[in-house]
Amino acid sequence: MEQVKKFELKRQIFHLFLGIAIVMLLRYSLINTKIILFILIIGLVISYLSRKMRIPFFNDMLEIFERKEEITRFPGKGIIFYFIGVYITLLLFPKDIASASIMILALGDSVSHVFGLHFGKIKHILSEKKFLEGTIAGFIAGFFGAVLFVKPTEAFFASLIAMTVEAIEIKAGAQQVDDNLVVPIVSGGVVWVLRFLIH
Repeated sequence: MEQVKKFELKRQIFHLFLGIAIVMLLRYSLINTKIILFILIIGLVISYLSRKMRIPFFNDMLEIFERKEEITRFPGKGIIFYFIGVYITLLLFPKDIASASIMILALGDSVSHVFGLHFGKIKHILSEKKFLEGTIAGFIAGFFGAVLFVKPTEAFFASLIAMTVEAIEIKAGAQQVDDNLVVPIVSGGVVWVLRFLIH
């Protein structure tokens, strides 16, 4: 169990800093949707090839950050869905909403996993695998990340609803829908709806 906690901590720290880096690069117009799409396509190609051969550096990174069950089934699944979530969010929403949504993914989703794993005691009513403490910590972290880009009320409800949905195991057929896809799209949708209703 201790080994699992250390692994997940490394994984979520990487996800946290990746999201922050993406938002900073977007802020200074150093990346855009075309660049993100290019990264995503390259990632998918490398993921496919790594199932057939060992690719230096990429396979080393997989061993450090990827869950073992995904390395053979879908190498790099977490990071690929992270970029898919970011890409769709940027296509759907203005930059301020997208940035807030990515921060909720980076901070909220990562903190909820780590905090729940290390300090969780109360089982979440919406999930057999997750803890209420993790969701609350993720909501708070996501709020503080999002409020840098959107109004406090928007950040509050976006983080609250996204972290609530994150706790639910949403399935498409037999496959669970990845959190990295759900969280930023739900976050952005909440802010967009709030603005639509208020204005």
